[in-house]
Amino acid sequence: MKPLSGKRCEGAASAGPGPVTSFVRFVLCGGGVGVLSSFAVPLLAVTVPWAVSNAIVTIASTLLCTELHARFTFTKGRGAGWREHWQSAGSATAAFLATGIAVHVLHLVQPSAGPPAEQLVYLGASGLAGAGRFLVLRVYVFAGRPARAVRPPAPQAAASRVLAAA
Repeated sequence: MKPLSGKRCEGAASAGPGPVTSFVRFVLCGGGVGVLSSFAVPLLAVTVPWAVSNAIVTIASTLLCTELHARFTFTKGRGAGWREHWQSAGSATAAFLATGIAVHVLHLVQPSAGPPAEQLVYLGASGLAGAGRFLVLRVYVFAGRPARAVRPPAPQAAASRVLAAA
């Protein structure tokens, strides 16, 4: 048996942080970007419709958050790949719909609702959607994949190589 010579075990490297640590990191990264986004949406909504503003900010913040989550929250040791970006975009689409519907319902119920009410509803919907995104990202998008088992060569192929070498 060869010594590990200072290398980490493959399973330990892919395991990532525990659920509490990754949730705290998720809140710091995703929550921080989310709070900044909640200020960006109404500022941008001065020039474009609210739904368009929400879509633009959601796309930009999703790209940023996916990178932060790959590198910091779930410590993958690399940036996010295309697969993670697309899967994260799917969960962000659900979050976008949740925040958009929440603010739309607010305006249906209270047509004269101003920016403070919009902000409160938006942040509440974002918090609930964020909790759902954490579960999706941890369990599905950034979950460690089991390593493929290396199968020994078939006995006939090994015998052929021995005979060919002779």
